[in-house]
Amino acid sequence: MPLNLASKPAVLCAFLFLAVSALSVVKAEDPYRFFDWNVTYGFIYPLGVRQQKKIQELFVVITCMSSSSENRCCALKLFLNDSDWNGIQQRRNSYEDGVFGTTCPIPPGKNFTYILQVKDQIGSFYYFPSLGFHKAAGGFGGIRILSRPRIPVPFDDPAGDYTILIGDWMPADNRVTFVTNVFGWAFSDQTKLKALLDSGRKLPFPNGILINGRGRNGYSLTVEQGKTYRLRISNVGLQNSLNFRIQNHKMKLVEVEGTHTLQTTYSSLDVHVGQSYSVLFTADQPGQDYYIVVTSRFTAPVVLNTTGTLHYSNSAGPVSGPFPGGPTTQIDWSLNQARSIRTNLTASGPRPNPQGSYHYGMINTSRTIIVANSAGQVNGKQRYGVNSVSFVAPDTPMKLADYFKIQGVFKENSISDRPYGGGLYLDTSVLTLSYRSFVEIVFQNNENIVQSWHLDGYSFFVVGMDGGQWTTASRNQYNLRDGVSRCTVQVYPMAWTAIYIPLDNVGMWNLRTEFWARQYLGQQFYVRVYTDSTSLRDEYPIPKNALLCGRASGRHTRPL
Repeated sequence: MPLNLASKPAVLCAFLFLAVSALSVVKAEDPYRFFDWNVTYGFIYPLGVRQQKKIQELFVVITCMSSSSENRCCALKLFLNDSDWNGIQQRRNSYEDGVFGTTCPIPPGKNFTYILQVKDQIGSFYYFPSLGFHKAAGGFGGIRILSRPRIPVPFDDPAGDYTILIGDWMPADNRVTFVTNVFGWAFSDQTKLKALLDSGRKLPFPNGILINGRGRNGYSLTVEQGKTYRLRISNVGLQNSLNFRIQNHKMKLVEVEGTHTLQTTYSSLDVHVGQSYSVLFTADQPGQDYYIVVTSRFTAPVVLNTTGTLHYSNSAGPVSGPFPGGPTTQIDWSLNQARSIRTNLTASGPRPNPQGSYHYGMINTSRTIIVANSAGQVNGKQRYGVNSVSFVAPDTPMKLADYFKIQGVFKENSISDRPYGGGLYLDTSVLTLSYRSFVEIVFQNNENIVQSWHLDGYSFFVVGMDGGQWTTASRNQYNLRDGVSRCTVQVYPMAWTAIYIPLDNVGMWNLRTEFWARQYLGQQFYVRVYTDSTSLRDEYPIPKNALLCGRASGRHTRPL
């Protein structure tokens, strides 16, 4: 089903709501919905400066009806390199994960159909192209997975449900960019950004923040007085934590990356790179316009900011005066807010049973992995690494090499499960872990910046975070009852964050920083969750339409 939309000037992003759901139960395989996303050229003006971009069908917001008993999928035909479905777990099917470790890039002028299964998931996520720096020019959109009507949600239906994508934006003169065939969703051709990093230099400081692809005062949301609305907020930027707030309005947190949370009220919310939050707010103020404000965190002395408008339908006048201030450098403020985000144990998730039915704190961990990020020089160029290994991509996706038993592409356990203090070196880092084990991962951050880590294929329980060095005594302060389950977590400067993960999803999964320059220059590795079982209950076979490249070319064994 090709998307056919009219173009508008000076607009980077708009929303297309795609209801990707099966509305009836069938005995055979559930139906698929197909969407063709084409890419063409055009111009956008995100910060008032004309930039040529590649826009991918418009900031598409995918809405999927989740099911806990049926195999409801959405099939998406993409005409771009690769897309990572940030938070979609791809159960038993890492072949569809859309990162180079699992999927060959889509050749220029070709397309690929992803099959996204959203079974046993709900919540707010987003997607973006995973290769190079397409993400740097706006290649992203929101994903909403809705609960089935029969499963209760712990709040009343809002009057409106809106996706808010916020992110930092790099200077225009550092991109050669291109936009798509329907206005919206911008892409970069990554040439200059990649060249900058490949030459051994760092990216420049961003020159702005965008709200849904628009610069200062470019985004507006109209509400009716007295009604309650849901905002799904994702930080889709490259490197900066951001603070989100609405002038004179409180926000009630209700969901984080697929987990219904305790409904705590906040005046502002820190959203770290790659994270997604759902909040409710009520238009309970006098009828006028109010600022929507996004500012950068931990970037002093320079603090980036942008504003949008919350417009009451009965507004008596526009916004005026300065926008409300918010936190800037306060780490303790952010840490305390993070600790206050906890799971609603009595609410149902994608299934009718309460989220608290899974007692993660009563399960003994079988292994502790300590992950330490670092920066340094390798061969005279800037690199970043994990436990002294700076990741380099091989000529063949590791998942394909694993499936076809191709030797020499990667070595198992080519990264240590804890830092040993050596200097950075290059390798294709893969850590093998046993299927159905229950592991503890500690992220140790010995640098003076906030880190943000994401694991594909999983949600994990955030059990603790604090300053200093993690020790076994740090477990005494773990939250073993209602820690939030999510897929992206922050680690504060000179601090640690600990998570628990039940490894119940076989495959090759990317564990990476969400700071995209650091990810590109090696701060990532792959977790190989392995079983010798060949049962379809544990892992699906390689897709019939899988792209094969490198040493896997020509090896397809399944009939198309």
